[in-house]
Amino acid sequence: MTLARQLAQRITAMSYETLPPEVGYWCRIAVLDTVGVTLAGSLEEAPRLVEDVLDLQSGEGPCLVFGSARRVRPLDAALVNGTAAHALDFDNTAKNLGGHVSAVMVPALIAAGEAFGASGREVLLAHAAGYEVGARIGRCVNPYHTERGWHPTATIGVFAVASACARLLGLTTAETETALVIAASHAAGIKANFGTMTKPLHAGQCARGGLLAVLLARKGYTANPEAFEHKQGFFKVFNGEGNYDAARALEGWKDWEIASPGASYKLYPCCYSTHAAVEAALNLVRRHGPFDTRTVARVDSWTPARGLAHTDRPDPDSVLAAKFSVQYCVARALMHGKVVLEHFEGDAWRDPAVRELLPRVHATPYTGKPFADDDPFDAEVKVTLTDGRTFSEKVDRPLGRTSDNPIPPEYLKAKFENCASRVLAPPAVAAVCSGIESLEQVGSMREFTRLLEPAAVVAKPVRQAVKGGVA
Repeated sequence: MTLARQLAQRITAMSYETLPPEVGYWCRIAVLDTVGVTLAGSLEEAPRLVEDVLDLQSGEGPCLVFGSARRVRPLDAALVNGTAAHALDFDNTAKNLGGHVSAVMVPALIAAGEAFGASGREVLLAHAAGYEVGARIGRCVNPYHTERGWHPTATIGVFAVASACARLLGLTTAETETALVIAASHAAGIKANFGTMTKPLHAGQCARGGLLAVLLARKGYTANPEAFEHKQGFFKVFNGEGNYDAARALEGWKDWEIASPGASYKLYPCCYSTHAAVEAALNLVRRHGPFDTRTVARVDSWTPARGLAHTDRPDPDSVLAAKFSVQYCVARALMHGKVVLEHFEGDAWRDPAVRELLPRVHATPYTGKPFADDDPFDAEVKVTLTDGRTFSEKVDRPLGRTSDNPIPPEYLKAKFENCASRVLAPPAVAAVCSGIESLEQVGSMREFTRLLEPAAVVAKPVRQAVKGGVA
């Protein structure tokens, strides 16, 4: 029996009634976080350019383009909203998938839910199904897959989207199998494009590709059921012989990945590989007071080589590049005692104060015994002052890294409110938040997205740039 068929059997066997309470809780948190960052991300240039190229006209379909009054076809909504969901790099990640997970699933699920009349309860079940499949395929190929240069958010996330949408639309086992193997031909995304608009486009294309695979399978489209294990299939093409373990996809199905290790959530709107270093720098500020950057002789940041490969950017040349510069993120943390959206908007990356500090921030890989072989997201930061004093701080895991170190719910709600208020008026923000907290009671996703319609949209979106180094 093919791997796709065995996964399909597990997907179709899932029911909402059998979801443990903690799974439902984490799925609601994932939707809350993703809707928030998508609303804020809808103001970014990347999704707007995608929408312009598609030349979408309002009224072409039932699916809302987040942050607007336009309704379009489901595949177009998945692409635009999926790009918006990842535009700020503020969305959650899955440890075993090796990348962002809800940003690719939630836009596709909401679009499909609007188009086909799904309920909030069905969306929660579908999200759980997609998370499990994506994480388990990630187990098969990581860390080699991501170290090779693939972007797992897209290359593995597309299977999460296909699984989720297949469960949402009630596909049969055979149809779900076909959707998964069609999705294998939509797997794409290289890390060379990190720090550019193309990285969030990976998420948008993934959301669209996974949903398209499901819609085609539903119509009887054909594909090779051995697309995973074939000699020219997903595993061998993407990882090469001997660099994957397909059996891991079927292990531990009595345990829920979304509950443990769970998703990792972000408090800082930048690449997750910078977060431990950011947190170490923030701890230094908390414990030793704000640093006068004129007295800082040198800053050293040590992070695992895997993350440093795409975050060693001593001279970022755009706001997107700044999100992938551990030097920039650490500098902001030391300067302000916080790292916030405004540090990655407009011309904030040109701020003279941060540009003056950047040459003194040095990022190198940790060359001793790895902090954590299985989950390298640790860091150490040392500040050396001109008078010779040094201060250092080490972070074993940034707050929010897996469900073992969760961000308090009130922090996640505050994050949602901050993101959503950039597009929606306060009453609408509260209504959306309440709707997600009781999503299992929402009768249709079209009903839910009415909360995002024009009356709720702020006339002038909040886009406050940072000037002169002041947040």
